Amino acid sequence: MSDDSVTEELGRIRSSIDNIDAALVHLLAERFKHTQRVGRLKATHDLPPSDPAREARQIERLRALAIDADLDPTFAEKFLTFIIDEVIRHHEAARQ
Repeated sequence: MSDDSVTEELGRIRSSIDNIDAALVHLLAERFKHTQRVGRLKATHDLPPSDPAREARQIERLRALAIDADLDPTFAEKFLTFIIDEVIRHHEAARQ
């Protein structure tokens, strides 16, 4: 492969990565809109901000999806745990 063709291929791959990143941001924004609604509902009805049983089910579900998608399930769990922690923080704030 010539240097020019390598540069062009890198550009195409990076463009795809940029598009995927944009989609991820939009999907996360949509997810947080829904979790904020959950937080308001929990606050209104004096429910706890965290639901450990659901969180554990979600982590197991995401690990299985990751395995099916050929993605490291440990990475997928870390990613979801990060998101869950942020959601709980939002739910706690909604109670105040």
